[in-house]
Amino acid sequence: METISCENVPVPLGRVGLGTWAIGGWMWGGSDEAECIRAIQHAVDTGINLIDTAPVYGFGRSEEIVGKALAEGGRRDRAVLATKVALEWTNDGKVYRNSTAARIQKEIDESLRRLRTDRIDIYQVHWPDPLVPIEETAGALLNLQKQGKILALGVSNYSPEQMDRWRQLAPLHTTQPPYNVFEREIEADVLPYSLQHKLIVLSYGAICRGLLSGKVTAARKFEGDDLRNKDPKFLPPRLDQYLAAVDRLGAYAKKKYGRSVLAFAVRWILDRGETMTALWGARSASQLDAVAEAFGWKLEPEDYQEVDKILTDTIKDPVGPEFMAPPSRNE
Repeated sequence: METISCENVPVPLGRVGLGTWAIGGWMWGGSDEAECIRAIQHAVDTGINLIDTAPVYGFGRSEEIVGKALAEGGRRDRAVLATKVALEWTNDGKVYRNSTAARIQKEIDESLRRLRTDRIDIYQVHWPDPLVPIEETAGALLNLQKQGKILALGVSNYSPEQMDRWRQLAPLHTTQPPYNVFEREIEADVLPYSLQHKLIVLSYGAICRGLLSGKVTAARKFEGDDLRNKDPKFLPPRLDQYLAAVDRLGAYAKKKYGRSVLAFAVRWILDRGETMTALWGARSASQLDAVAEAFGWKLEPEDYQEVDKILTDTIKDPVGPEFMAPPSRNE
């Protein structure tokens, strides 16, 4: 496992982390708690020590499962625990942005309780809130850091301008944008900004909700409330285009490196810069078996050029991750 250091966090982060949105079950067709606990423990035991979660993932369930898993066998102190703040939800499952200081103070105590810990290693504002000054939000996290409840400060889905405003008041250690072979909007602004300022980039959606696993077919059905039933990439007419791209990428990765498309897609992220990491979503231990294949080699400049060519040839109707953005409270 390749690692990277984060200021104020005593344990180096693995450059591939476990994403636990699906572990919460909500928007992923449910999850099996015992199996998820095994996955989290397996991750830490095999060196995948960065565990990323959020209160909204299953409305507390993901944090509870993570907390239960890390409480056993001294795993909490071996893990780098990242969670988020500033989304609220209603009883009927509607989610809104709320990054007021009062909301943050309420959420931190609830997250600490669910996670069974006395501190959060990386605390991230989940989405920017247009109704709340960034200075209020940054100040709230800075106060939590001074209290020892959080160690490193992060944001998710923030623009460079928003991160600049944040950094005028408080330190910023990490940023978490959507980023993968197919969703590359951040290359225009967020990515160069983050690399320039040496922010750790916790890329979410690294395998594009499983699309880059190489296991999705046109006949695949997703159960219940699985968000892929509404994801434009998984629906006609785009699905065939993206599957064609995956086939081409897989053939290229196999021929040149003897690697799977999954490992290639993760390596593609890591080799963008020295502060890049990739969040790998999993609900079972077996889904983590391929992580090791992403290490011990590097991509070359011509590989990035070939990826661009493959996407141009296959995807005629590209779409980004914007369908996942929650509304602000005035919408």
